[in-house]
Amino acid sequence: MGCCESSLLKETHPEKDQTQKQQQQQPPSPPGAPDPATGVPSFSEFSFTDLKAATNNFSSEFIVSEGGEKAPNFVYRGRLKNLRWIAVKKFTKLAWPDPKQFAEEAWGVGKLRHKRLANLIGYCCEGDERLLVAEYMPNDTLAKHLFHFENQTIEWAMRLRVASSIAEALDYSSTEGYPLYHDLNAYRVLFDEDGDPRLSCFGLMKNSRDGKSYSTNLAYTPPEYLRNGRVTPESVIYSFGTVLLDLLSGKHIPPSHALDMIRGKNIILLMDSHLEGKFSTEEATVVVGLASRCLQYEPRERPSTKDLIATLSPLQAKTDVPSYVMLGVSKHDEAPSTPQRHDEAPSTPQRPLSPMGEACSRMDLTAIHQILVMTHYRDDEGTNELSFQEWTQQMRDMLEARKRGDYAFRDKDFKTAIDCYSQFINVGTMVSPTVFARRSLCYLLNDQPDAALRDAMQAQCVYPDWPTAFYMQSVALAKLDMHKDAADMLQEATGLEEKKQRGGKG
Repeated sequence: MGCCESSLLKETHPEKDQTQKQQQQQPPSPPGAPDPATGVPSFSEFSFTDLKAATNNFSSEFIVSEGGEKAPNFVYRGRLKNLRWIAVKKFTKLAWPDPKQFAEEAWGVGKLRHKRLANLIGYCCEGDERLLVAEYMPNDTLAKHLFHFENQTIEWAMRLRVASSIAEALDYSSTEGYPLYHDLNAYRVLFDEDGDPRLSCFGLMKNSRDGKSYSTNLAYTPPEYLRNGRVTPESVIYSFGTVLLDLLSGKHIPPSHALDMIRGKNIILLMDSHLEGKFSTEEATVVVGLASRCLQYEPRERPSTKDLIATLSPLQAKTDVPSYVMLGVSKHDEAPSTPQRHDEAPSTPQRPLSPMGEACSRMDLTAIHQILVMTHYRDDEGTNELSFQEWTQQMRDMLEARKRGDYAFRDKDFKTAIDCYSQFINVGTMVSPTVFARRSLCYLLNDQPDAALRDAMQAQCVYPDWPTAFYMQSVALAKLDMHKDAADMLQEATGLEEKKQRGGKG
């Protein structure tokens, strides 16, 4: 049985009926089979059984990103029977209670096809399940390469290529009737097997039935969204401006602070120091000017998507150099490695364990608590720009809640710590992997391993290569009697810790 009754779509999607008539005249292709003309699979319905098989029963090992608590959803990588790798986004039913509306949204976005998009290739809404299926992008996100790079930062010419590619994707989508992109940020920009930048198609789907869900930090939110709670085409341009700031500075700088620097003509101070001056001042001035126009308070004063392309296209250089070379990654001719399946023999860490590793392998929660108290917020460095945001009363209140949580955590009042940390997290104006790790331990100490695992996974989402996030997941999995997964997660954590000690940025 398909994921949705086909009658849901008959009235509103005659193109689907036409496709079904054509399929009666020729052998049907399985979902995920590539279109001979484009190489991209045609949009289709997937069965929940097939997606479960592709993701190893939605194993935590296959998670590649995770949404916030206000719009909880997960993105998994998966592999179909035809060996094609896919990205699967899993929503809650509450986000899309009406299967017909979900199907209609998916079919609309699924018609889009562009080389600058990570294209949507299918969906499933079987029973309470709501899932989207897209092309898999194996070379991480712009955020990972800009903020958490290990070997090299992104060179200037590649940053310009990224900016131009996003502009092309937005212009194409707008031209095709999809001018709204929800929560555009550096995590929505992905790199394909050739290292070419692509914009995630998931942002073209509403995050909820009313389209009001918006998870971006308030300091980066378009001012009109704060007034009326609606995403508009001009809001998307504003968000594009914040991504330009990311590309210029290598940091997530709040627009208000960046505009102060721009007005003060401190463009050089705005530029990423990791570029070591290897950029054109003239080109940087053009991009800074474009960012400033995108971030105008009045929506009508912001440029159009075609203005973005017209400004950025002439700046493109090194057009003969492949993106994967400029990005500093290997070309992905082979599929990503597959995690060990649950029915295979368990593995154990082969490396000597650190104090944190030893404590987690013994499930010694007291020792883990002592380590987390001692490390404090050292590993949060770079995940937030607190000094730029503390001017809001909301930020001060939120930091006060975190401080109360820290006192309770230190004094082993773990229920109070959960309450205070939850206040901090629920506001959503900033993220802290350490807070998630601490609340995860609090949940473990209150015999809530499911909640502990969710928090540890959230910590990994914020800081993808943080060993502590993996260590906390290993303990939570062990508490859930998933000992094979716990051993694998412990081994992953020790590997990341070893890499960090060798000098890589973990």
